[in-house]
Amino acid sequence: MQPPRFSTRDVKGGGVVGFYLLRLLVVVVGGWSGGVIGMAQGGPIYGMIGAGSGIIGGLALCLLERSLRHIPPWSYLFGVGGLIVGLLFGMVGTYLLGIAFGGRHPDLVSVLSVLLYVVGAYLGIVIGLSKGPELRETGEGARWGRQGYSSTPKILDTSVIIDGRIADICETGFLEGPLIVPQFVLKELQHIAGSADALKRNRGRRGLDILQRVQKDFERNVHIVDHDFPNIRDVDAKLVALGKVLQGKVLTNDFNLNKVAELQGVPVLNINQLANAVKPVVLPGEVMNVYVLKEGKEHGQGVAYLDDGTMVVIDNARKYLSKHVEVSVTSVLQTTAGRMIFSRLKEDDVPVESR
Repeated sequence: MQPPRFSTRDVKGGGVVGFYLLRLLVVVVGGWSGGVIGMAQGGPIYGMIGAGSGIIGGLALCLLERSLRHIPPWSYLFGVGGLIVGLLFGMVGTYLLGIAFGGRHPDLVSVLSVLLYVVGAYLGIVIGLSKGPELRETGEGARWGRQGYSSTPKILDTSVIIDGRIADICETGFLEGPLIVPQFVLKELQHIAGSADALKRNRGRRGLDILQRVQKDFERNVHIVDHDFPNIRDVDAKLVALGKVLQGKVLTNDFNLNKVAELQGVPVLNINQLANAVKPVVLPGEVMNVYVLKEGKEHGQGVAYLDDGTMVVIDNARKYLSKHVEVSVTSVLQTTAGRMIFSRLKEDDVPVESR
């Protein structure tokens, strides 16, 4: 299994012009055909009416084509299946009408038969396109569920892919079960990678690189799925809906998505919470050596950082800026945004070195 080839190129230039020319040709042919039929039926007036009707029909066909382009390919199968069922319904209804009227009122039977065929075909197509994908996705979710708890799918959101730590976590082997990358997340990554803003573009490309790395190293556990929810525009809302359908967990580091998913009953694995949970335990009274990087908000305070990014606030350490000092931990504050350590200078402490 080869990693997918990601590209930020869209159909441009000649491709777009070709689409518009083809649509224009459809409208022109529709108008010409309608005009010819109208002229044949009753002269110039009918010809103008027929041409107008043909143009309207051509425009309606172009609009239908544009809307059908957004439907996943497998949805057409459900639509065709619904159409067949609807036509069978019309056939059976026509047969029963023939028996009921016993050859009487043939015109009424013909009208009712046409009505049955049209209604049956319409309902079959609509139900097939709208409910068929739901049945497919429900079956997909049940398939994941039958594989047991260890195989619960983990659905990756855009932020956790760009963050990059997911690749390191996968390498450790702590993350079990299949990793699900929806097509709409992949499209969002491609859109970010093609942004005019240099920072966004670099973030998007980093996300694509991370995704390729994860899929290359763990190709058996990475699945790119085409599940989509056309009626939902927001990517976060789509992730929550997909979590419900696949009976999976959303893997993210987005605080807002975390809260929304939990409110809707979708389990969440937050990378930031995991990082905070595995940080070394620091107890009050413990002594550590830190580098005073900058001033704190309060008078005389200094601020240092541990290797994992934890902020250490030091009382009366302003005079030791850009120096290493030994401090004694006084308290630890754990918040949703991370952990903060409050400390004071160790008694009789002297800077041990200057950088």
